[in-house]
Amino acid sequence: MSGRRAARRTALFLLYQWDLTRQPVASLYEGEVDPFARELAEAVIERAEVLDGEITESATDWTADRLGALERNILRIGAHELSTDDVPVEVAINEAVELAKRYASDDAARLVNGILGKIAREKAV
Repeated sequence: MSGRRAARRTALFLLYQWDLTRQPVASLYEGEVDPFARELAEAVIERAEVLDGEITESATDWTADRLGALERNILRIGAHELSTDDVPVEVAINEAVELAKRYASDDAARLVNGILGKIAREKAV
C-alpha cells in the first residue's frame, strides 16, 4: 500500500473515531501517526460542516447525517481533497472509491463515486 493510501486509511480510522466520540484527534491515537494522515483528519474535522453541505447537495435523496459513519467520512476525505490543488481530481475520487470498496461495500463505492463525481463537476463549472 502506498504511503499516501495508507495515510488516507489512517485518517479514515481517526475520522471514524472522531465522528463517534467527538474527541480531539490527538486523543484518538497513541504514538506517532503519519503527519499526512493527522493533517488530513484535522483539516476534514475543521471543514466537516461545509463538506457535509457539499455532500448533501450532491447526494440524491440523501443527507450526510443519514450515511453510515464510514461512508460519510470517506466522502468527507474525498470532498476535502477535491477542494485542494494538492491532489488531482481523478486521484481524489479513486482513492475514496478504493477506501469504500475495502472498508464499506461495492454499493458504497458506487455511491462515493457518484457523489464525488458530481461535486467535482460542480467545482469545475
